[in-house]
Amino acid sequence: MASSSKDHLKRRILRHMRVRNNIYGELLRPRLTVFRSNKHIYAQIVDDTKGQTIVSQSDLKSSGSKLKNSSKITKLEIAHEVGLNIAKAAITKKIKKVVFDRGGYKYHGRVKSLAEGAKKGGLIF
Repeated sequence: MASSSKDHLKRRILRHMRVRNNIYGELLRPRLTVFRSNKHIYAQIVDDTKGQTIVSQSDLKSSGSKLKNSSKITKLEIAHEVGLNIAKAAITKKIKKVVFDRGGYKYHGRVKSLAEGAKKGGLIF
């Protein structure tokens, strides 16, 4: 019996809720959250005390010429680039320390690549 996509989504949401019970983003250490779809990856830094998104970044609005000009770039490289971009944007807002929220996904593949890009960009987890 094959699982439907609704079952996968429900399980991911349950995993995300388990992660979110232990993670809380404050002004001094906001939460870096990740969402990935089949085609794109999104990241945002959230202050949970105010319920506001401080910085957001995705491969859709990334200004990196590397992302837009090359058709042979992989999703892993795109995720790494998004991580670098969100780190740059966070540092301009004077944010250096964040709590990483993997969004119910495994810390593997594109999620890991985004996290490593953010670390390389200067964010501290």
